[in-house]
Amino acid sequence: MTESAQVSKTGRSRPSARLPRGRKQAANGGANLDDEIGLDALAGHAGYAVRRFQIWIFQDFIRTLGAVDIRPTQYSVMTVIGANPGLSQMAVAKRLGIERARLVHLLDSLEHRDLISRIRSATDRRSHALHLTARGKTALAQFKRLATEHERHVAEKIGKANREKLLQILSAFT
Repeated sequence: MTESAQVSKTGRSRPSARLPRGRKQAANGGANLDDEIGLDALAGHAGYAVRRFQIWIFQDFIRTLGAVDIRPTQYSVMTVIGANPGLSQMAVAKRLGIERARLVHLLDSLEHRDLISRIRSATDRRSHALHLTARGKTALAQFKRLATEHERHVAEKIGKANREKLLQILSAFT
């Protein structure tokens, strides 16, 4: 049997379709659909490109910080609390653009892991001041080291100058 033939499920030899150079073969034996499906106008939409980049960013972040079991939003919350001890839940939610109900669930999980503490406000009994615990401070230092590694991956993917340019462009939204 030659290189250009495949054996079908019936055991018979059949010619295989040669893929154009650079095309990947999918697990099912066909061409990789990502290479065949055109994006039309999406290719020129910033929102589509940003969303695809966000997916890549989150996947790399989760892979890089997977051993310490921290998600991007948890890292963001801990970083803001660490930089601003005593902030209220409302202030953290507003600054990071997180729905209050979602933040409460996230804080519950961080508190359960002894990474943050909520202290009832002396001036407003409905409010809680957020602080990192001693364990949280140690963990955040480790998370930041790993996040720096993740940022190196971003620079490798798009180039150091492009990463800096991207941060400058996106600063209007932070």
